[in-house]
Order: sequence, then structure tokens, then C-alpha cells
Amino acid sequence: MHRRFLHNDTLHDIADPVLAAGQAGLLNGWGVFTTFRVDDGVLFAYDRHWARMERDARIYGIPFNVDPGLVQSRLARLIEANQAYTATLRLAFVRNLGGQFFDDAQNRPLDMIAFTTNRKQWGESVSLGLLPDARHAGSAFAGTKMLSWSHNLTMLEQAQARGFDEVVLLNERGEVSECTSANIFAMFGSRAVTPPLSSGGLPGITRAVILEEIRVPGIEIAEAVLMPADLEAADEVFITSSTRELLPVRAIDGLNIRYGRTRQAGLLAAFQAFAAEYTTRHRAAQELVR
Repeated sequence: MHRRFLHNDTLHDIADPVLAAGQAGLLNGWGVFTTFRVDDGVLFAYDRHWARMERDARIYGIPFNVDPGLVQSRLARLIEANQAYTATLRLAFVRNLGGQFFDDAQNRPLDMIAFTTNRKQWGESVSLGLLPDARHAGSAFAGTKMLSWSHNLTMLEQAQARGFDEVVLLNERGEVSECTSANIFAMFGSRAVTPPLSSGGLPGITRAVILEEIRVPGIEIAEAVLMPADLEAADEVFITSSTRELLPVRAIDGLNIRYGRTRQAGLLAAFQAFAAEYTTRHRAAQELVR
């Protein structure tokens, strides 16, 4: 992590003691968060990230009367303070009141915390484990991004202890849902398919951009239920996230998959072009505001 972090309106050193045990959300994981890629100082797909946090905050009963434009300007200060122009930024909103154990002298219903770090180098491909019953698609909280993320971190840590980079999570019906921090796509000829949200996965930002914004001649992009056997039958498999873009899968535990990147290369190029145009356009808008 970089040395400066944002707590509500104020920038602090990472060692500053500004958080308190009496904040209910810190002890209970009661809050929402998102992770941005930062390119040339621009937060990619800011509106999409914000809309997802608003949705998840409603589901968890988190007060979210926050001005997205004001938050964006504060995050710009954080990026500037850390010189984090090409980086990863984590933004969290923590509920302060609720449950049995909280400080009722708290005068803020919600705290904002944000920090930056160097962008992770993911390598050229990934090897995935396979974990049954790891997502409950029928849950009212399926597909939400809440602060209580330890179940994902535990599943990831266990997969990495077995020599994998990530892990494919199956739902209660045996369907492919997602990975712990990435969505998954399979290529069948000229068709790129990702599981529907009804399979229990998170509505990832890169996933949404690919489905809604990216158009590559000769490639159809769609949602469809995928089973492990479908991953085995696919011509190529790749995962997506805000920090990975599109990353090929070279192996999945117990499955004999094909490792290729021919078709997905066109999608990757189209996504990178979209992201570059977004950065250029919004960087110019930021300069005008200044």
C-alpha cells in the first residue's frame, strides 16, 4: 500500500490511528467496497462502480446518501498525494451504527476509506482450482460486494496453497459461478459466453463492459449457464476483473481444457482500446474542471 490514505475528507499517513473499534462495520464487515484501476490518474468506469455500490448498499441497509462527484474529487486528491497515476485504488464505505456492539456516540452513520497500491502483475495466464458448493446462487446476497470478504480470501489462500493461481467457484446446482475475484468466460468458436448473474456471480465491471460495450466483428458475446464440462469443451477460457483485464486460463484442476488465446485476443484488444478512449476522454474532462 502507498503511504497516504483517505478517511472521509482527510488524507492521513497509513500509520495514523484514525479508525475506532466502536465502528460497527469494521468488526462485522458491514459495508461495501469496490476496486478501481487507475490509468493516467483516471478511475476507469467510475459510474459503473458507483452504481454497483449503491445497489449493494441498499441490499445491506447501509446509509448511502453520498455525492458521487464529491467522492470522485476526494479520490483524485488521494491519487495526486500518492502519485498513483497508474495504480489500483480500493474504496470502502463502512457502516458505523447497528447491531449490539457499537459506539452510540458516533456522529457519522458512514465512514469512507480509500487507499492505493501498485498495480499487480498477474502474468500471462492462470491455473485454476475447482471448488463445489462455493457460491449460493439462491441467496438474497448473491453477487454483492461487501466488506466481509474473508470467505473469498480463505478460498483463494487454500487454492494457492495447492499450487493454483485462483479457483473456479461452483454454485449449489454445480454451475460455474465465478472465481473469488474474477468473472469467467469460455470461447466456443466465435461465441464468448459468461455465466448469467443467476448463477451467483458478482456483476463485475470488466464483465459488464465486455457484454454491453465491446463489439468485435465475427464474435458474439452472451450469457449462458456453464457447467464444468462446458469449460472442458470450450476452445479457450479466460477470466476478467478490473485489474486483470482479460487473462487466459491455461489449466483447471480435474478438467482437460484447451489453452488458447486466438479469439480472446480480439476481445482484449477491443477492451484495451475502449479503456484507452475512456481514459483520454475523462482525463480531458478532469483538466477542464481544474
